[in-house]
Formats: sequence, structure tokens, C-alpha cells
Amino acid sequence: MRIVITGASGALGRAVVQAFADQGDQVAAIVRRPVADLPDGAHQIAAGDLANPASARSALGDAAAALGGGIDALVHLVGGFEWSTVEQSSPETWRRLFSDNVETTLGAVQAGLPWIGDGGTILCVGAASAEPAGAGMAPYAAAKSGVARIVEALASELKPRGIRVNAILPSIIDTPRNRADMPDADPAGWTTPAAIADVALFLASAQARAISGVLIPVTHNG
Repeated sequence: MRIVITGASGALGRAVVQAFADQGDQVAAIVRRPVADLPDGAHQIAAGDLANPASARSALGDAAAALGGGIDALVHLVGGFEWSTVEQSSPETWRRLFSDNVETTLGAVQAGLPWIGDGGTILCVGAASAEPAGAGMAPYAAAKSGVARIVEALASELKPRGIRVNAILPSIIDTPRNRADMPDADPAGWTTPAAIADVALFLASAQARAISGVLIPVTHNG
């Protein structure tokens, strides 16, 4: 398959790129800047802010070209997080998280759709913490709820073309950044990037052909 993965330079992105590459798929990895430790066969596509429609169109067009002119699966991993109580939050925080999560999703999907053939797949990343939102999670949860609504509506809109659209909802991901940011937390219950990548592989595969419009919690300590 021809796979495009956005946010490919992060800890989750690297794991997802590796998983698809390991099973022999062609991968176009969209990154902010080239990185050294992605699989040799992955095509690295440098991109600007995917919330900007022009940047998104350029990146997805370059990715499709690198894959021979089409996309079978778009895996959108770009997002952003910030902890802030409602009382202390600023309008800028809400706007930034909306842009990082909702607008990048919209940009990537709209730019990718002309290249995705009938029967293709779109996979986004929401958040298990979005429903319900706990203390300090309102801006982030609101943004990730927006991603979920895009997925639900898009699955219905693209059903006539046989394009499946789903979202993975991770809990805390066990990454070096999260361990550094939460030094007092116990990561034993967090979910590894590799476990999330396995779910992405399944949802992009023919074995998941009957699944669309679904928000799938991925919260076990895999």
C-alpha cells in the first residue's frame, strides 16, 4: 500500500512509519524538517504548517508524487497539547490548540482527498481524555472533540466512495517527552507508540474493511 503519515518525526510518528515500512508498504513521511532515523525506504517530505491550506496542498501533493501519484491510506498524527484550567486559560491557548489539532486535520484531509482513491483509508488521532474532560483538559479536549466530529462526518460523506475514516483515541503515550514533562507519574499504565502503531496497521488493512466512522480507545499499557 501507499501510505502517507503526517507528524512522522515525533515518537508516535516514527513508530507508525517503522510499522508500515516493516510490512513492506511504501511510506511518505511528512515532517517539519528531515530526520536521520526513519527507515531508509521512507520518502521524507518537508512541510510547513498543515493548518495552512497552501502548505498542506504542497506537502500532500509531494507525498502522492513520491508514491507514484496516489495515496491508499492517510495517517494524520499532527497535533498539540497544553494543560490549562478553564479559569487560567487564554483565548490564545484555545485558538492554538484548535489550530494544532482541528485545522491541521482539516488541512491534511482536504489536501489528501484528491489523491486518495476509492476504497482508501483516513486515520486520525483524537484523545481518550476528551470525553469526558478532566481538570485542566478543557482546551485540549475541545480541540480533540473537533477532530472526532470531523471523522464522524467525513466517514458518512465518503461512504459512497468506499473510503473509511476512523480515529484512534490514545491515553497518555509513553514517550521521552511525556516522561520528562511528568516525572512524578507512573508510566506503567501508559500506552507505547508501538502498540498504537499496531492499531494503525489494522485499521489501514483489509481486515478492517467493515470499520468506519469509529473512535477507538487505545488505552491499555501495550
